[in-house]
Amino acid sequence: MNQLAIFDCDGTLVDSHALVGSCAQVGKRVHLSAAAQLGGVLEPVGASPVIVEDDVLIGGAHSAYLDGGPGRNRLVGGTPDADPERNRNVFVVGAGGLGCPLLLYLAAAGVGTIGIIDDDNVDISNLQRQILFDIKDAGSSKARAAKAHLETLNPDISITCFAERLDASNALEIMGGYDVIVDGTDNFSTKFLINDAAVKLGKPVVYGSILGFEGHASVFWAKEGPCYRCLYPAPPSSYVPNCAEAGVIGALAGIVGSVQAMEVIKLVVGGEALRPLIGTLWITDARTMQTSNFLVPKNSACPVCSKAPEDIILKDEAQSCSAAVRDVSIDGVGDHALFVDVREKDEWNAGHIEGAVHLPLSALMAGEKAELTKASEYVVYCAKGVRSRKAIELLEAQGIHGALNLKGGYDGLRKS
Repeated sequence: MNQLAIFDCDGTLVDSHALVGSCAQVGKRVHLSAAAQLGGVLEPVGASPVIVEDDVLIGGAHSAYLDGGPGRNRLVGGTPDADPERNRNVFVVGAGGLGCPLLLYLAAAGVGTIGIIDDDNVDISNLQRQILFDIKDAGSSKARAAKAHLETLNPDISITCFAERLDASNALEIMGGYDVIVDGTDNFSTKFLINDAAVKLGKPVVYGSILGFEGHASVFWAKEGPCYRCLYPAPPSSYVPNCAEAGVIGALAGIVGSVQAMEVIKLVVGGEALRPLIGTLWITDARTMQTSNFLVPKNSACPVCSKAPEDIILKDEAQSCSAAVRDVSIDGVGDHALFVDVREKDEWNAGHIEGAVHLPLSALMAGEKAELTKASEYVVYCAKGVRSRKAIELLEAQGIHGALNLKGGYDGLRKS
């Protein structure tokens, strides 16, 4: 049985697992080699020189970031004669529950250049899973707040933020400047856009998804294996809530975000010993902590990666909502309308529209009959105007027709 051993420049064993202690001084040469037989005498076998430079171990099959010492600096991938800029530019889409933990680990690891895009603002109700932020960031741009916190963590890396939405008009221009793309989003429309742009550009996508107690991660890279559309050719026809609407435990976002960070580091560092989740879907169930790996085959008839790059046309997929649902602004609501609040009890208790009726979406989904007084019109609202669409579909099924969806929800009303 072999294990990794590290020797100093005199051939003395430093550690059989990792470089530790005062030997990790800048400029000192060490040797990294495979050593035989656990528990026996470990001796260098065909050791190749490795240089510790500004607390970054460079060389061998891969590189490792070293904590401590005079600098924290950067993670450098590849062998000493390889391009030092290889895969060091990482673009993260979404600074939410997944993006926050993975950004912390990427910055702490010293990934040289990080781009962040998110058009949303920090909301204190999300801090249980968006651990990069604090209460003082409330109302601030997520992208700008993330950049500020990460620059404090590691001032030696370059961070660019985009406080805008990724869409078909800007995806190629923005993503084209990065080597690795990370999907930290929670909606299908953006996930499909990220995939299609990455396939067109020839970039790998580190994918993550969480909902309820389940988390997924994978690496989609059409040059090396399947793309996201090989697994999901098209958006679902039925409504699927995001984690803000369906709820998620913050620690699960941390687990999946950490897995994504690990996959990014594998791609950044490279080497045969590191095997990214290309063609493999990793799934965890937080209720039992069971994990499973499923092979994802490349689809020869894939609607995107089977095409030539120049034939891939980017478009913004519509969200899966009923086309019959009509939005209304607060100014367009009639004097005798009945407001129906479909948020959960804690949200209702924190504040609601005066005179509204409380009818949680979870109760409707469980089959509860809506007992609503007769009104000239019903205006249904949730936090942001998304859950309310599903509630209107359920009310339609119960015979309550023509309900309107309050545009922007209760959060939009508070900001106006």
